[in-house]
This record gives sequence, C-alpha cells and structure tokens, in this order.
Amino acid sequence: MTQIVSVWVRDPRIRKNDFWHAYMDYEICLHTDSVCFTKKISSVRRRYSEFVWLRQKLQENSLLMVQLPQLPPKNPFFSLNNAQQITERMKGLQMFLERILQSPLWLSDSLLHLFLQSQLSMSKMQACAAGRTHYSVAQAIQQCGLRRFHSEEDLQKDLSMSCDSDSDSSECRDPEPRIKDLALNKAASTALLGLMGTSTEDHLISSSDSA
Repeated sequence: MTQIVSVWVRDPRIRKNDFWHAYMDYEICLHTDSVCFTKKISSVRRRYSEFVWLRQKLQENSLLMVQLPQLPPKNPFFSLNNAQQITERMKGLQMFLERILQSPLWLSDSLLHLFLQSQLSMSKMQACAAGRTHYSVAQAIQQCGLRRFHSEEDLQKDLSMSCDSDSDSSECRDPEPRIKDLALNKAASTALLGLMGTSTEDHLISSSDSA
C-alpha cells in the first residue's frame, strides 16, 4: 500500500529581531500515514536560512552519494513587502520538501524529522540528532504542538481565517522565544490574500530580508 506524505509551505509571517532587523518565516504543515514519521500531523515554522542549513546537512549526511534538489535561490533584492517574491519562494520551498520526502535515504535522516516536526533551533537539532541532548529525537517531536487539518482545502480556509488573527497559540515554541511584530505579520498575510484575488487597501511596511 502506498504511504502518503503531504507537505505544505504556507502562512508567511514577518518577525522582528530588533528595531532595525526583520525576517520572514513560514509554516510547514505535514500530513502523513507513513511509518517513517513519529507524528502523522504536524505544524512548525521555519525561515529560509534554516532551509539552507537543512539542505547542507542532508547533503553532508548522504556522503554526497545523491545530489539534493535545489532551493529557490537567495535573492539579494528579496523584500518583505513584495508579495510575488514571497509566493515564489514559498512554492520553491514546498517543491524542495516534496522532492526530499520522496527519497527513502533522506527519510531516514533524523535532522529532516526534527526540521519538519520540532521547533528546535539549528544547533539544538544537530545536537539532538547526534545524541548530545537530554531528550531524544522522538521526545523533541512529541513536545511540539499541533495544528489540525485534513486537506489542502482546509488549509486554504485556515489561511483566510488566520489572516485576521494575531493568535499563535497553535504554533510550536522555540526554546529561545522570538519577538513578533503583529502589524507586520498581518500585512504580510494581507498581501498574500491579494494574490489570491482578495482586494485590499493595506500597504506593506518596507523591510529587507535578513534570512
């Protein structure tokens, strides 16, 4: 029987490191019946630089036997107020994950599972995968919260609802909390709805991507 692994990259949100610096992260939703995964439904948030890190580590762990799929290229002119650039990047990140999840070689890598189903930082993911933490890979994954969904249609409905909500109660928490800027988050979501045909008069706040 064919096992299903469905992944979506969605819900871009702008985060503020400090007064001058901001970056964008994305929700990764996973829905599967594969025995390879500890959790069958999960939701975490990752930024572009973490995808770059994951690809590098997976390539190292595969001993260069297989060439990994490419990520969308880093754009020095990427702007957090450019909805088209954000959408193109999300599509590229989702395509990257879809191709990764088709390979039994990469499905056996603990770093991939921690990336997809925990909100550990890059250094803590690496330490956990190497057995240098007081918690196991499975424990790190089990501690991460869920956002329940059943289909891509449900995700689209959820996207429409979440654009008007400032609540992050369903997302996983990093041990090192990040500061949020709710106004910027809502502006980014509004821009994405505009691409989907929803009219809006909101304008995004200009900022540069530090990812």
